[in-house]
Amino acid sequence: MPPTHVSRLLLLLACLVAASDAAGHDDAAARRTMEAFAGFPSTDDGESPFSVDSEGLQRQIDELASFSDSPAPSVTRVLYSDKDVQARRYIKGIMNQLGLSVREDAVGNIFGRWEGSESGLGAVATGSHVDAIPFSGKYDGVVGVLGALEAISMLKRSGFQPKKSLEVIMFTSEEPTRFGISCLGSRLMAGIEELAQSLIKVVDNQNVSFLEAASSAGYKMHPEDLHSVFLKKDDYSAFIELHIEQGPILEKEGIPIGIVTAIAAPASIKVEFEGNGGHAGAVLMPARNDAGLAAAELALAVEKHVLDSGSIDTVGTVGILQLHPGAINSIPSKSHIEIGRILFPSKQDVIFDRNMAIFQQTRNFLHTDVRDIDEKRRNDVIEKVRQSAAEISKKRGVVLSEFQIINQDPPAQSDKSVIDAMEFAVKQLNLEYKLMISRAYHDSLFMARISPMGMIFIPCYKGYSHKPEEYASPEDMANGVKVLALAMAKLSLE
Repeated sequence: MPPTHVSRLLLLLACLVAASDAAGHDDAAARRTMEAFAGFPSTDDGESPFSVDSEGLQRQIDELASFSDSPAPSVTRVLYSDKDVQARRYIKGIMNQLGLSVREDAVGNIFGRWEGSESGLGAVATGSHVDAIPFSGKYDGVVGVLGALEAISMLKRSGFQPKKSLEVIMFTSEEPTRFGISCLGSRLMAGIEELAQSLIKVVDNQNVSFLEAASSAGYKMHPEDLHSVFLKKDDYSAFIELHIEQGPILEKEGIPIGIVTAIAAPASIKVEFEGNGGHAGAVLMPARNDAGLAAAELALAVEKHVLDSGSIDTVGTVGILQLHPGAINSIPSKSHIEIGRILFPSKQDVIFDRNMAIFQQTRNFLHTDVRDIDEKRRNDVIEKVRQSAAEISKKRGVVLSEFQIINQDPPAQSDKSVIDAMEFAVKQLNLEYKLMISRAYHDSLFMARISPMGMIFIPCYKGYSHKPEEYASPEDMANGVKVLALAMAKLSLE
């Protein structure tokens, strides 16, 4: 390393240690810390070589979006599809260009590590996902992967040398599109045994098993290999995820950075109804036991529970309802319903997310995801759904053969040490910020089980996400990348 870089690193270390030891420090000290980190003196016009390559970052986002099974501007990139494999190859290529040590685990979580001077210490990690639900946008998750790689590149350009290793993670299948399991990669990393067992048997809607799909994408494994994905709690000293807000608050209030203090927790439910199909003309209405109508009524019951919350911000959406055989003269004997995000923000902070409801033959299966940062509130809502399902079953003469809570994930609190590092960064950058709750789940929810965790939000256009209109401006992405870089640098040197 050139002597000037050594002296800058020593100055940075001294400043950061002083900043953490002191009860407080004035603006001049903060300015010196920023100068030390960047390796250059600040200028009155605000220009600095410590800058984000916004043009290059946007180009990478656009190039990644081209790996899609739907036409632009939408993006469809489903787990282990050909486009997913191409996207994985693209991310690994950038990691290699940056000189990172690249590895993959059994299910395809991808890791790019910059070894620190004390590599035996737990690494400081960041990352997100690049899989995309059908006909979505190109920023969800992607900003947290490509933006993280740009943060690493920026640190390298500044001459920074990490003490603790820095690592970028591209998580496998944050979206539940193919197998109905959200945050599949990070859940496994967190050591959830029940998931490892279920992945041995689970199939998609084409009856392709998880193990078969993984093998087709180049991840050939035996069932016991799933346990190799599990991580220990000392593998990482901190984890920070950069993400678009996926809501309108930051944009509406004109605030460039959100610092997440907690993530709402999901609970998944599967409901099964059994009824009769038959000829639409021959079977009279009083004789019908229609599983499809039971599902429709349960969806309306969900709407009622949402409206009864009394909050104008509470929303619920039924995005997909499919009937089989789909003939005008046949009572549905098979139905498929997916209920999208049901959100209780403000004081309630309750979130539902209903995914992958599959109804087969005369059976009706509804998979539901309920979330809250308050477990009691969340469980109260689950009980209301249970009561509605039982009432519908009795009234319609169908059998409620199953009401199964698949999982009840606890909410996650951001760690004070990570929040402090993020606040340190925004103050050095003189950016306004807002402490806020994440009402959508993220891989960070499960990383919190094995590492101190935090999240950085940036604004997105009108709060749009999971649709082609999803957009984050280059300026907002640059702010997020800078905050991420500074926070990771601070955590690396502690």
